[in-house]
Amino acid sequence: MATPTPTPARQVHPVDEVPPVRHLAAFGLQHVLAMYAGAVAVPLIVGSAMKLSPADMAYLITADLLLCGIATLIQCVGFWRFGVRLPIMQGCTFAAVSPMVLIGTGGGGLPAIYGSVIVAGLAIILLAPVFGKLLRFFPPLVTGTVILIIGLSLLPVAGNWAAGGVGSPDFGEPKNLALAAFVLAAVLAVQRFGPVFLSRIAVLLGIAVGLAVAVPFGFTDFDGVGSADWLGISTPFHFGAPTFEASAIASMLVVALVTMTETTGDFIAVGEMTDRKIEPRSLADGLRADGLSTVLGGVFNTFPYTAYAQNVGLVGMTRVRSRWVVATAGGILVLLGLLPKLGAVVAAIPAPVLGGAGLVMFGTVAASGLRTLAQVDFKGNNNLTVVAVSVAVGMLPVGVPTVYAKFPDWFQTVMNSGISAGCLTAIVLNLLFNHLPSKGGSAAPEADGLASGGGEDTVEKSREEVV
Repeated sequence: MATPTPTPARQVHPVDEVPPVRHLAAFGLQHVLAMYAGAVAVPLIVGSAMKLSPADMAYLITADLLLCGIATLIQCVGFWRFGVRLPIMQGCTFAAVSPMVLIGTGGGGLPAIYGSVIVAGLAIILLAPVFGKLLRFFPPLVTGTVILIIGLSLLPVAGNWAAGGVGSPDFGEPKNLALAAFVLAAVLAVQRFGPVFLSRIAVLLGIAVGLAVAVPFGFTDFDGVGSADWLGISTPFHFGAPTFEASAIASMLVVALVTMTETTGDFIAVGEMTDRKIEPRSLADGLRADGLSTVLGGVFNTFPYTAYAQNVGLVGMTRVRSRWVVATAGGILVLLGLLPKLGAVVAAIPAPVLGGAGLVMFGTVAASGLRTLAQVDFKGNNNLTVVAVSVAVGMLPVGVPTVYAKFPDWFQTVMNSGISAGCLTAIVLNLLFNHLPSKGGSAAPEADGLASGGGEDTVEKSREEVV
């Protein structure tokens, strides 16, 4: 009797692999350190503009960290039709800062902010399936351009950190830049000469080494650790029942559209890096999770949530693709939100240390965009023009932050984000040059249902053909 051939074990995709616990903790902490400064910046900015008391500011920060963790877990682990199930970190979106400051200081206060945030979250949940169907408008030409813009637009953030942090009295001092350069050199040295595991936590080790150097030289301030509480729990509607004002809701709905556009770019970028391409259904599931997290933010005294681009760079740099690593980072954020004293310790890491690590992470995002654009045909067509103009429009508000200061608020909300401005420009120009009828005649339908601009050479490959 012949022995039956054993059935080969089903291979687990790298995104779904669960690394050992010690690796999960190290990789997860690395993601937390990469996004922590950005996560606490939004409540700090809004609270400062509204002149909240130190106690209320601390409450906003711990509530934000708690919800960052919950939102990350929803996005990475997922349930039912919520969650993209990719290594995506969630945090408060900076696109909402200006509208929220205007709402909060214009008489509405925090209740009006939270009312508009809840409505915006519900709108994102409802619009998620519609956005999912728009994925065909993101061929490699557009996605590569958007990923490139994401990386380039983040580099000034790393530069500000390296110089000491915006508003710092010693901003730009050579000692700050020297510390950032030391951290950058440490990250590169570990990645080049360290064993495989250490090279994957090069950012974490660089930050640890930088912190060890920063302490004796007086860069750190641990005064906030002693005054922080051991336990803090965010309760629903701590600042009062939400109010729903039409003008506040209208401005926050514009923010919702901007964050959905930015998040779509981040999802596609991570999908490219992890070899798990984003499909219309998974995009809708991810955006739906964003909406749910935003609703929870309005209930639990925090703000709208979106994917954090700085962690996209970390995924590309470390090549650690497991979503369970980022889910672990979400768990760490939950602990930081429940244990304010622990959060104060992380907050004491000086900005130049984060800046040195940020330079390599954010540069990795831009390099990933170039890698995607390398798949696009640039001969005999206008694809180079699409990239050139899109990058120029995306970088305009980054290089000249006040360029749209005279425009209406809704226009500033959309265009002051280099990511959303560049993304919208890339989509429109791709349609204009590659999908409208060419000068010589009518367009032929492509496999994805869009019209092609005709011409001698194939303009670009469909997403299914490009690997």
